[in-house]
Parts: sequence; structure tokens; C-alpha cells
Amino acid sequence: MLEIDGIDVSYGGVQALHGMSLTVADGEVVALLGNNGAGKTSTLSAVSGLVRPTGGRIVFDGHDITRASPPEIVGLGLVHVPEGRRIFSTLTVQENLQMGGYLVRDPAETRRRIDRVYGLLPRLRERRDQQGGTLSGGEQQMLAVGRAIVAGPRLLMLDEPSMGLAPLVVTAVMELIAEINADGTSVLLVEQNAKAALKIATRGYVVENGRCVLDAPAGQLADDSRVVEAYLGGV
Repeated sequence: MLEIDGIDVSYGGVQALHGMSLTVADGEVVALLGNNGAGKTSTLSAVSGLVRPTGGRIVFDGHDITRASPPEIVGLGLVHVPEGRRIFSTLTVQENLQMGGYLVRDPAETRRRIDRVYGLLPRLRERRDQQGGTLSGGEQQMLAVGRAIVAGPRLLMLDEPSMGLAPLVVTAVMELIAEINADGTSVLLVEQNAKAALKIATRGYVVENGRCVLDAPAGQLADDSRVVEAYLGGV
């Protein structure tokens, strides 16, 4: 479904990615693990068209998207939920969800997708007329994911969805991601909470200094002493 083949990304004179390569197959949840500054966010930004690779190639569902614009990429069904939620704080929950369907030509389809989000997240339905900025942090994260669902992703990329959330809310977010995947959407997940990510992932990559240094099934990574020591708190 997604093939990232040897991409390089630079910001000014600083190279963030050095021949980054990874794949996501149809139906998978793939976790990207690594310390801050390892290149995880740069990878998602390159895939979604927010930054342009200086080398390598990105292919999604047979389409070369290396030079595609963000709207073109979303139109193909590849949707990115960036770090920090970035909802529209002055718009209501309903209006935020409607913004997710800005590329959907059929208003009835947008309504159907919003109803699906409300089915997955009844709390958002209760707050549909509430401004996004007045929601709790966990509710805002759910809204950001819900808005992405309205865009109709075949592959959903999530950047640090559990950041700053209480443990119970983290569990709810991970359960939501697993449910979205079970409904047929593939997921590429960047997550500092490696334990939580590996519980729902099919496979995982460890990223260091802008390249993947380890690729294995999630259960194998969870049992790898190097991964345990570096990312799972040594337990």
C-alpha cells in the first residue's frame, strides 16, 4: 500500500532523513519508534507532502506521490493527523468534522462519515455544538482523529496521538485506533509510548538518526532487549 524508498529530507543545511525506507501493507498497523529528533515526524511530513524529499521515492497504492501536493495525497486516501491535534478551536465539534470532508463532493457522504464518527465517539456527539477549544485534551485528540476519518482515509498516519494525555485516555485513544484498523483502515503510527503502540501494532520500525535500523513484528520488538532498554523503560 505505502512504499517509502530511500528518501532524504533536509531543513536548511540539516539533513533529517538519510535514505529512509519502510512499507505499510493493506490492513496493517505499523509503529514508528524512536527518540525525539530521530526523524519520525519528518517521515510523516514527507509522505503527506508537507515537506519535499531531496532524494528517493514515495509510492501510495501504485501512485508516485513524491512530488504530489497535500490535497492530491488526501484525495488518494492518505490522511495525516499531525502532532498537537491542531483542531479549529473556535469552530464547533460539528464544524470541525465538516472541515474533514472538504474534498468530498457529495454532502450526503460527508454526513454519513460524520455519523460514523459519532457512532465511534458518542462523547463527540454529546458535544457537537461545543467549541473545539473548550474540549479536554483527550476529547480534542478524538476530534482530530474523527476529522481525519471524515476525509475517508485508506491509510491514516498519526503523529504522537497520546502526547500529554492521562493513562486512561491513552488507552481509549489506542482502542480507537485499533477499532479504526479493524474497520479496514491501515495505520502508520508515530508514538513515544512504545508499550501502547506495540500492543496494537502489526509491525514496528525503530528509527535512529533519520533511518530505520530495526524492522520486526510488534511482538518481537516488544521482547527485544535493545528495544526494551531504549524505549520500554527497561521492563
